[in-house]
Amino acid sequence: MSATIRITAASAVAAAALSAFATAPSAVASAGPAFRHTPVASHRLVGPGGRITHSTSSNWAGYAASGGTFTSVSASWVQPAVSCGSATTYSSFWVGIDGDGSNSVEQTGTEADCSGGRASYSSWYEMYPAYPVNYSNTVSPGDHFTATVSVSGTSFTLTLSDTTKGWTKTTKKSSSSAQKYSAEIIAEAPSSSSGVLPLSNFGTASFTASTANGQPIGNFSPDKINMASGSTTKATTSALSGGENFSVAWNHS
Repeated sequence: MSATIRITAASAVAAAALSAFATAPSAVASAGPAFRHTPVASHRLVGPGGRITHSTSSNWAGYAASGGTFTSVSASWVQPAVSCGSATTYSSFWVGIDGDGSNSVEQTGTEADCSGGRASYSSWYEMYPAYPVNYSNTVSPGDHFTATVSVSGTSFTLTLSDTTKGWTKTTKKSSSSAQKYSAEIIAEAPSSSSGVLPLSNFGTASFTASTANGQPIGNFSPDKINMASGSTTKATTSALSGGENFSVAWNHS
């Protein structure tokens, strides 16, 4: 979870972003960062010591395998369509290495946010604790995505493919601090320095072909994580089917 807020210093940049938002049609894909909000969302687990406790998290839902050395993680999903009310809300869908019990996360995925009753969709990669970086490619609800993060030594390859629109983004980054201790496939309520942000109503996100180290993630006895805040369950994760398929259902913002 990021402990900082990205501040937009130039008022012209802020005005341009607000103008783009004001003129964008409802529930239409956003190409890149025009719909990103300040504070900027980050994608790291919140919890004591950075660990998942009792298979619940304040901002993650999905599956996390830990306790070994992980060199790859991959999954496919259909980009959910969010239902927007008057509140500003956020949701992310991604695969990553590290983050459960470590201070880094190497991840890539998609975003589905709401502001002023309008939906925006985007894609990104993040080498936490660095800020997330948005791709400029257009994302639409219903697009089919496949994401993979792999590592060899200190070199990470983050690949995100929109197989509906036919584009692929491959980013190569290095990290000497990555522990490669966990692998995750997650639906998330992103966060800012003020804490976990409200979760967009994404309905149900379905993940398929979920693998770690080239094997079904179920082979690693992963944690099944539900998202909860106090007594409120925000998102519920299904059981694994075939060791590699599951869904996450939205319950509450």
